Amino acid sequence: EVQLVESGGGLVQAGGSLRLSCVASGFTSDDYAIGWFRQVPGKEREGISCISSRNVTTIYSTSLKNRFTISTDNTMKIVYLQMNSLNPEDKATYYCGADSPIAYCTAAYPPVMDYWGKGTLVTVSS
Repeated sequence: EVQLVESGGGLVQAGGSLRLSCVASGFTSDDYAIGWFRQVPGKEREGISCISSRNVTTIYSTSLKNRFTISTDNTMKIVYLQMNSLNPEDKATYYCGADSPIAYCTAAYPPVMDYWGKGTLVTVSS
């Protein structure tokens, strides 16, 4: 079974940076997509960015693209989210989601994501 484990969240001052990590395991196909999403209580989960196993990146949030960057290691099984210039509005639980077998990230995420991690909380102090 696919497992996703996020880490790297915590408390940071406004203007600071954090790098989140998502370690994925258990894929039975070489084709998969892994994305980063965030959610605040009472709101829908918001897509940030996604990367496929073919190393193609899809950006879901144009408002975040200049501050948040998705990347992966050479195994394509650890996906990072570099977050810069954080502000209090970025406070949320950040989730890693995965879908497989699929060779690309779709605009249908997050609702159709197959697998989710437990999330990591990011808090930004003003």
